[in-house]
Parts: sequence; structure tokens; C-alpha cells
Amino acid sequence: MKKAKDLLNFWEVQMKQSHTSSNYFFRKSPSHYHLMLLVMAAYKHDEKLSVEELKTKLFKTSRPKSALIINEACEKNFFILEKTSVDQRKKNVRPTESFVKEFEEYIETLKGLDL
Repeated sequence: MKKAKDLLNFWEVQMKQSHTSSNYFFRKSPSHYHLMLLVMAAYKHDEKLSVEELKTKLFKTSRPKSALIINEACEKNFFILEKTSVDQRKKNVRPTESFVKEFEEYIETLKGLDL
């Protein structure tokens, strides 16, 4: 029962974060959360992830809606779009340094719950 209470307390703290934070943004919908996981997985595995690949991988999300979510994440400074050296039209998505730090802190806190 202690583990369940610790997890509940963790989520309550997370939800009290500012509405401008990534906590709020990436919990707006399953598509927002999935987007974050895809970008962070590519980052952790040192893989390039293009905008087009990301739009394709997002489940149950139209391409226009995916584009809106990606653009909004960039506007909020969670992600950056980088042009590739080979094809200037193709852009890769990567997390900003500040978002990587926030994500790492989130994971460490979650690990510390001893679930």
C-alpha cells in the first residue's frame, strides 16, 4: 500500500507543476505523451528522427495534428528542429538541453519511488 501512496503523491506533485511546463504539455493527450517518448527514445539511442518519421510513428494522430503538436513543442522550447546537411528540406527533431535535464530529473524521481 505504501508504494501506491508514493506513486499517488508523485503524480500529485507532477500535476501541480506550472501549466507552462512540459509536465502539463506532454500530458494533454496520449499523442503528446507518445511524441515525447519517441523523441526521447531516439535521443537516448543517438538516432536521428525526422519530422516526417515522427508524424508517421504517432499512433491515431493525423499528420496535420502531429505537425501542430511538434510545432507547439518547438515553440515552447522543448524540442528543436535541425536541418540536415544532406537535404536542407528535411528536419530532424531533438530535445533541447533544458528539456533533457527536466526529463532526467523526472526519471530519477520516478526510479526513487521503489515501485
